[in-house]
Amino acid sequence: MKLLENKTAIITGATRGIGRGIAIMYAEQGANVAFTYSSSVDAAVALEQELVALGVKAKGYQSNAANFDAAQELAADVLKEFGSIDILINNAGITKDNLLMRISEEDFDKVIEVNLKSVFNLTKAVIRPMMKQRAGSIINMSSIVGINGNAGQANYAASKSGIIGFSKSVALELGSRNIRSNVIAPGFIETEMTAKLDESVVEGWRASIPLKRGGTPEDIANACVFLGSDMSAYITGQTLSVDGGMN
Repeated sequence: MKLLENKTAIITGATRGIGRGIAIMYAEQGANVAFTYSSSVDAAVALEQELVALGVKAKGYQSNAANFDAAQELAADVLKEFGSIDILINNAGITKDNLLMRISEEDFDKVIEVNLKSVFNLTKAVIRPMMKQRAGSIINMSSIVGINGNAGQANYAASKSGIIGFSKSVALELGSRNIRSNVIAPGFIETEMTAKLDESVVEGWRASIPLKRGGTPEDIANACVFLGSDMSAYITGQTLSVDGGMN
């Protein structure tokens, strides 16, 4: 028996990195996958085909999670197409790193909007169908930076820390309806983005991690499978650090 059999998941920002890893593992575990992307149409088409080949229903939606109305529309479309929304994974995110002295107002607002407001938008969009079903699992992607802070990432840290407070509040509000809300806080995960960094910098990071390696998208996807499945039926309002022991 697959752990996510007959469940429908919405995964935001799924065409690369962590989001893509989650989408593939969810499909392998039997979940039907509705995923969003912002601009990479080719990658979205390729992912859709890859997921369908795993024997599940899958569809990509070009949708801006930071836009309130777009999120409402997405949830309505997914409900119509798939029949239910059982799991929401708010994964879409951006960085605009700079020291506080140099962060522009625009760079602060943009990161809050894409990383934090999108979580509000989509959670708000799915809670009605989940309340009707009297079941649902919401998984929000924070970061070790949201817990510990990081120099040069005040905007990103604020957005990721905000996700934790938001998720705990949602857990308290919706627990009586059997809707769970949890957070995953990834540490240093090696993706296409980190591949562009200087190898010596990456080696330094790996050396500072107790498990002596960077994480993989699969490491995060495993945690998402656990929190999306009935194995975690009695877990809500929690932040799970998946960071090799950094925190």
